[in-house]
Amino acid sequence: MKVIVEDCLKLDAFENAQVAAGKTELDNEVRSVSVLDAASGKELKTEKAQILLTSFAGVREDADAQCELIRQAAKQDCAALAVYRVGQGQAIRKLDRRVIAAANEVDLPLLIMPETAAYSAAITSVMDRVLYGDNFRNSLISNTIFHLLNFEKHSNFQSAVKEAAINNDFQLILLSEDFNPVLTIETRHQATIQDAIRLGKERGVEADSRVYTMIDVNGVLTYWGPVTIGSEKYYMFIVDNEDSYTAGEITKLAEIIRLAMGMWKYTPERDARSEFIKALIRGNKSLAYTLQEEAKIDGADIVCVFFSKGIDKDVEGQLFADFEKKTELEILKITESDETYGMILNVGDETLRMQQQNDCVTLFNKMKAGRKGRIFHVTGIGSIEVAADGYKLINESWSFVQNVFPYKRVFTKYELALVSNCINIQIQGGFVKKNYVELLEPFKEATDHKGRQLLDTLETFVLDAGMNSGKTAEFMDIHTNTVQYRLKKINEMLGVEITGNRVIPGLTMALALKRLERAVS
Repeated sequence: MKVIVEDCLKLDAFENAQVAAGKTELDNEVRSVSVLDAASGKELKTEKAQILLTSFAGVREDADAQCELIRQAAKQDCAALAVYRVGQGQAIRKLDRRVIAAANEVDLPLLIMPETAAYSAAITSVMDRVLYGDNFRNSLISNTIFHLLNFEKHSNFQSAVKEAAINNDFQLILLSEDFNPVLTIETRHQATIQDAIRLGKERGVEADSRVYTMIDVNGVLTYWGPVTIGSEKYYMFIVDNEDSYTAGEITKLAEIIRLAMGMWKYTPERDARSEFIKALIRGNKSLAYTLQEEAKIDGADIVCVFFSKGIDKDVEGQLFADFEKKTELEILKITESDETYGMILNVGDETLRMQQQNDCVTLFNKMKAGRKGRIFHVTGIGSIEVAADGYKLINESWSFVQNVFPYKRVFTKYELALVSNCINIQIQGGFVKKNYVELLEPFKEATDHKGRQLLDTLETFVLDAGMNSGKTAEFMDIHTNTVQYRLKKINEMLGVEITGNRVIPGLTMALALKRLERAVS
């Protein structure tokens, strides 16, 4: 059942509280309680149907600022505002009349709490009432149990839970740990599952939460929480179609559904989208084609495949959620420990492919910022064949590419392809390898120290600094003039202009081979 402001006023924590304004709106619904610590209306962020507790810290002497906070709270559908520490010898001696008038103007219940009242008591008692109420709705629980355990009528759990959902006006979605749907019981279509999943990722649903997290999806209330089936972790979210149940009732409902899964010995269907990615990672293109329809993925929509390692999963998850919110792109992923394999799909305008590729590059650059992880990606896919080849390139090269380009954090198909070619040349040996190795022979003819110094400078200039002498000086901690002098000597030694268009490809490959050989020897 819904909890309203008037119900909260009957709690011990609100005993002797005065309703100074908004007396006609005491039937406002209450879903949560929080502390208002903003010092201005612009800073205020609250949730719909929330009671805010405040002593106007930071604006105690500023009635205009207090009025603005009240107006902003009303705009954000705050349920009520409870003001603490008002009275003789308190933080606020007396509430200004303009503040009370402002609350009346916007029809916001304004409560003046007794001098001895404490935030903690209000938070505890309000949340207990919101989550658990006086008791659980017998009709919801008993009716759901009746349908879930009707073994004579239903042949499986899916059929039983569907009838329970229809009769009790709720919906049920079961997601894999990677947020891919594996069971969908829909009884309405007011919001898309994808919208709900995106917001679930964005909110970062707690994996060990005992009470289901409420998320408003375009006016539709969804409740999220974890569930373990066998040894596998899943996420379940329940949709309250008519906003009829409390979070406590939904939590109890979820517990009953979970128990019913065990009694039916229910095993979720395979996560087709994760299996699709795994097939591509293994290079099993035929299996990927088989899974394509079940996973609801069109190969032409694959914009990018990637692999990340060593990035905090919470940080990565938030970046992915923000990315999906701002672009018409969807991220599919499988995560284990600190490694994530994923792909980015186009779910919008196909004519924006170039912009979408740029958006992917921007995402990967954000992932590296201030962190120690590495990102390896092949962008510009467009088919299952190319996606599988992209993963193959990543898998073959990622552990070696860091040795060739130690200062980079994000690796594209260009660096990966270069290193992949180096690996093949290194393995095959023979005439091709000999050709590249001989390009660096002049450095052996110089004295050991001088040859090593010049070769190090050339490696840094070409492979690390993008042929920028200033950056080379920074990497090597020497003066730019020293770099210029050494580059002049290198040109003389090799008998070519090293930045020439016909010179740099072979020189780059020779230097990369040199670093790779040094790393694996």
